[in-house]
Amino acid sequence: MTTASVNGELYSIVEDTAKSLYIKALKDLPPDVRQALQKAYETETEDTPKKVLSTMLEAIAISDDKQRLLCQDTGIPLYFVKVGSRLNIDIPRLQEAIVRGTERATVEHPLRSSVCHPIKRTNHQTSTGYRIPLINLDFVKDDDTLEILMVPKGSGSENMSFLKMLIPAEGIRGVKKFIIDSVLEAGANPCPPFVIGVGLGGTADLCVKLAKLAAVTRPLGSRNDDPDIAALEEELLEAVNQLGIGPMGLGGKTTALALNIEYAYTHITQNPVAVNIQCWPARRARAKIDAYGRVEFGY
Repeated sequence: MTTASVNGELYSIVEDTAKSLYIKALKDLPPDVRQALQKAYETETEDTPKKVLSTMLEAIAISDDKQRLLCQDTGIPLYFVKVGSRLNIDIPRLQEAIVRGTERATVEHPLRSSVCHPIKRTNHQTSTGYRIPLINLDFVKDDDTLEILMVPKGSGSENMSFLKMLIPAEGIRGVKKFIIDSVLEAGANPCPPFVIGVGLGGTADLCVKLAKLAAVTRPLGSRNDDPDIAALEEELLEAVNQLGIGPMGLGGKTTALALNIEYAYTHITQNPVAVNIQCWPARRARAKIDAYGRVEFGY
């Protein structure tokens, strides 16, 4: 055991890291997203969408220079946590540390709190509440690090989420049609050019989770390890970008910066498909904490 894990220092480090990640994610756009937006600007030929993309790139430059938020929507805070199997960690304490870090980021920065009760609409001004932030846990065999990926998921894109329980007879054609129809229904609402996440298979809840993972955790330009899924990603991205929705819905060549698919095996009588969309500032920040409590930040 390390000193950090024995005396509780690890949880203080996690709290500080969660705080820093939330602020970083809101201000520092990942390099792959910057490159995708720059490429979209360079390949666009129509004046209006080119001006929109230019404004987005200018907003990124101002955020970098002035250390301002890229978007006023601080989102629902999501944390994707990978715990190494060789670490001695109290999971409830780990979760509590992430919640405290989220609260501190909101109060000490300060940030706008976008989290409220679903009926009473009460807002504690901490970006936290019952079951929020959403903390997704996964475990890594033979590893002694803790990885935390923070994603502030804005409402404009999250509102454009779709699920359909297809039957096998509808086949791949039905899957493609539902995805394209979902993008058309979303239109300009999720602030394109957006990132489209697709979940295939599993159960209804797993399918929606897979779509979220595909939309917010995958680096732009990556492809699924399954060659058939990877080919479908490329085919659908090309189809989406032929719809002409374009940046902020004003037309153009780039409606989506990426289309990522994650899948799971499913029941023989069903074929669920879900779509989750991330807006153009596809914000995320990542940190890895080693067994000695050292923190490395990235994307």
